[in-house]
Amino acid sequence: MNYVDGFVLPVPKKNLKLYRGIAQKAGKIWREHGALQYVEAVGDDMAVPFGVPFPKQIKVKSGETVVFSWIVYKSRAHRDKVNAKVMADPRMNKIMGNSAMPFDLKRMVYGGFKFLVDA
Repeated sequence: MNYVDGFVLPVPKKNLKLYRGIAQKAGKIWREHGALQYVEAVGDDMAVPFGVPFPKQIKVKSGETVVFSWIVYKSRAHRDKVNAKVMADPRMNKIMGNSAMPFDLKRMVYGGFKFLVDA
């Protein structure tokens, strides 16, 4: 069954264009190295009447929005191989090393997940 890495992070709205550019480059690299899917989605309907809304959970500050992202792989072993290639790719080092990230990396939530249902 497939495997997914999931991310939730606060991004200042003023940095969304810059973040999108970085995400587009990163997504291309992940796909080239074998990821099945790479998605970055920006918050739209965050005032939900149930559960804990993403903005509250990650303590979104004024002027920030939430980005919800995921990368799909064939399996955890496939994910580990793809991520090793991505991290060794000089283009990724260039993306990560050129300047400060357009979001607070310390507030990013991340984890790897086994698919439970894939309908």
